Amino acid sequence: MLVAFSIAPSGGDNRDASVHDAVAAAVEVVRRSGLPHRTDSMFTTLEGEWDEVFAVVKEATEAVGEFGSRVALVLKADIRPGYSGEIDGKLERLEDAVDSRSQD
Repeated sequence: MLVAFSIAPSGGDNRDASVHDAVAAAVEVVRRSGLPHRTDSMFTTLEGEWDEVFAVVKEATEAVGEFGSRVALVLKADIRPGYSGEIDGKLERLEDAVDSRSQD
C-alpha cells in the first residue's frame, strides 16, 4: 500500500505560522521507520503493509502534536494487494508514458 499524508499543527506559539519544525519532527519519524518513503513540498508518501504504515502515520501525528493544541491530518491511500515497489514503479510507468507520447 502507498499512503500519502500531510500533518500540520495549529494553535501553537509560532508567530509566522510556519510549520517546518513540526514537519521535520514527522519526517524524522518516517525516516526512522525504515519504510520506503518520499517527501515533497506537500506530502510524504510511505510504502508498506497496512499496520506498519499506519503505525508510522500515528507516531508522526503524535510528534506534530507537540507543536500545537490541534493537528490536521490529510491522508490518501492506494491499496493494491500483491504489489510492492510502487513508490518508484508508478513514477517509472508515468515517465514511460510521457516519453512515448512525445515520440508520437
